[in-house]
Order: sequence, then C-alpha cells, then structure tokens
Amino acid sequence: MDIFEKLLKHMGPIGEHSDRAHGYFAFPKLEGEIGPRMKFRGNEKIVWSLNNYLGLANHPEVRATDAKAAADFGLAMPMGARMMSGNTNYHEKLEKELSDFMGKEDTTLLNYGYQGIMSAIDAVCGRRDVIVYDAECHASIIDGLRLHQGHRYVFKHNDIEDLEKQLKRAEDLIKGTSGGILVITEGVFGMAGDQGKLKEIAALKDKYEFRFLVDDAHGFGTMGKTGAGTGEEQGVQDKIDLLFNTFAKSGASIGAFISGEKQIINYLRYNMRSQIFAKSVPLPLVIGHLKRVELMRQHPELKAKLWSNVNKLQSGLKERGFDIGSTNSPVTPIYLQGDIPEATAMCLDLRENYNVFCSIVVYPVIPKGQIIYRLIPTAAHNDEDIELTLKAFSETKEKLDKKVYKVAEIPMV
Repeated sequence: MDIFEKLLKHMGPIGEHSDRAHGYFAFPKLEGEIGPRMKFRGNEKIVWSLNNYLGLANHPEVRATDAKAAADFGLAMPMGARMMSGNTNYHEKLEKELSDFMGKEDTTLLNYGYQGIMSAIDAVCGRRDVIVYDAECHASIIDGLRLHQGHRYVFKHNDIEDLEKQLKRAEDLIKGTSGGILVITEGVFGMAGDQGKLKEIAALKDKYEFRFLVDDAHGFGTMGKTGAGTGEEQGVQDKIDLLFNTFAKSGASIGAFISGEKQIINYLRYNMRSQIFAKSVPLPLVIGHLKRVELMRQHPELKAKLWSNVNKLQSGLKERGFDIGSTNSPVTPIYLQGDIPEATAMCLDLRENYNVFCSIVVYPVIPKGQIIYRLIPTAAHNDEDIELTLKAFSETKEKLDKKVYKVAEIPMV
C-alpha cells in the first residue's frame, strides 16, 4: 500500500472534520493588535483564547524593546547552535536573571518549550531509569516519555496514594540496578486549571528516592508571591529538582528555560539534543525576554490585575451556576453537557451573535457527551469584557439546556 493512501482514508479524529471546521473551529485567524478585543472574520470579538496572562504582548516597553533589538541585531543573530556559534552575553545574562528569579543555581535557555522538555526528559533518563508521571501531563511530556527506552508508570491525576503505589513499583524494578526514578507533574494543569500537588509530592522525597521535574508553564509569572511560580505558591520551590518554564504564556513570546542545580543544568546544556543540534534563540527574543522578566519582577500590579480579573470571571460564573471544576489558577474551564454538533453550534452562536471568542474542547480530547470551554483571563481584560461574556454564556447555556442547538451535524461555516 502507498503510505499516503492510509493517510487520506483516515484523516484522524480531529482532521475528519477539517472540511467544515478549517478556518473557524480549527485554524481560525485572529487579526489586529494582540489584546482582549481582536478581529475575527472582520468583526470585533472579546478574546479569551490567548495565553497573554500579564498583558505583555502589547506593553509599550515590550514593543519598544522588541523593535529596537530587531533593528539593532536583525532576526538572524546569532547564527548557529548555541554550543557552536550561537552564544552571546545577552543569553548568559538572561539565564542569570532567571536563576535569580526562580531561586535556582543555574538555568539554560530552550529554543522551544515543546521540544525542550522532551529533550530534557531524554537527556536525564536512561534505559534503566523509571519515570513516574501524572496522567494529565501535557502532550509535550507524553511525547518525551515516548522517547524513553525504560519503564514508565502513570499515576492517577493528583492522586498521591496512587503515586506512592507507582513509586513502590519503580523502586522494586530498579532494585539491584543502576537505575533511578524521575517524578514528573505540572505546576498548573493547562486544561482544568488545578494546581499539581507539589507540596505533597515533595514530602514523599523523605520516604522514597527520586528526582522531581515540574512543568510550570502556566504558573510562571502568575503564581506565587513574586510570580516565581507554583512551587513558590506552595512553599516548595527548593524541593523541585528541575523546574521547566516557558515564555509562551505570561511572557507572551516564544522559547523556554529549565532551572536547577548548577552541575545538572550544565549536564543538560551539553547533552540536550534539541539544543545542541538546533539554532540558538534569536537575540531580539532574548533581549525581549530580559525586558519581560524585568516587568514581571518590578511591576507586581500586572499580576494583581490579572488575579482581579480571574476572581471576577470565576466568581461570576459560579454565581450563575456554571461548573468550573477545581481550578485554582487563572485557567478557567466551563464544563457543559452536549455532543459535537451541539457544541459547535453553541460556539458559533457565541462568536457570531455575542462576539465572544474562546476555545472549545470536545471528543476525542474529552469523553463523548461533554463540552469544555477554556477561558484565559488576562491583565488586559476589563469589567465590560467580563460582564458581556458572563451574559453571553448564561444565555447560550439556556439554549443548550433547551436543546435549541440540537443539530444533525457540525454546522458549515
């Protein structure tokens, strides 16, 4: 069989709807200045789908710094991989600033968060090592686990009792070998918005021998007294052995970093394939990241404004009877009941008649009969955005409950 033939026969669980979904439900085009109001198909929408938590994407100091850095150095500088010809004083300065912010000995920059954490897992773990991870870990972690040639055990989401069971299995497996154990979880889970149980996991280090990796992509800049993340929020930053963060959320940019003990970070610096064999982070991005970190640290009012909006949105939804699960972060899910055609018709109504744009999640990502809207409040939203959105969801949920959206198939858009 021609290998392409099977691809055309089976587009995949999401791709099978591409003829109807493309350009609207999938691959939509938001236009205009990044912010809480953007254009979609020529009309202004209130946007809740951007991970611009602190509103830095269009902060005047950020825009000015990005523009000047691009003008001064161009987007190609530095050329080559970091180890070969792609290192600069700015890269090293940013790593020092991040280490200080995170309260860690050292930090290494990563070109992209997705490939970075995959490569970190691959570099740390050998075939005799065992990885124990939370069932709800991000796809980038799951893909990193696929690279692992040794055993891996999953524990039920945030279930410490089940984690202990898997740790015991891991200990039994490595007994008498040179293998070790790496536990992986997230600071804030990006879909449900609940925090990982970092404090409880860290406490198990007194009972079991393992190293602890936390993906805090959604916690960096949003959680903790200073914005250093969920480890700071829960008082266990020093118990996290490897702390992964990304600039793609609060930083409103691209790229990532991983922090920890100096010798371990130096090992990663010299052994992470995704960094050794890929071009260095462009200098304008690095300089822009320095400005973003400066603003995070020197302007706590940005995080305060974010949390003011988070509390208004989440309390408003709960007062109106919506189920937002157990979120204790800015990530705001709305759980509803309905099939894919109903969900897409409701989403269409929200966008076209209420001018509210937010991300929708349906089967096969979640079980059949369920709908999840995920709203991402930012420091840039205002009270009017929140009130109009609460009104929109109240009215569309009433229609959903009355089966107004009962349609035979995904609407053509």
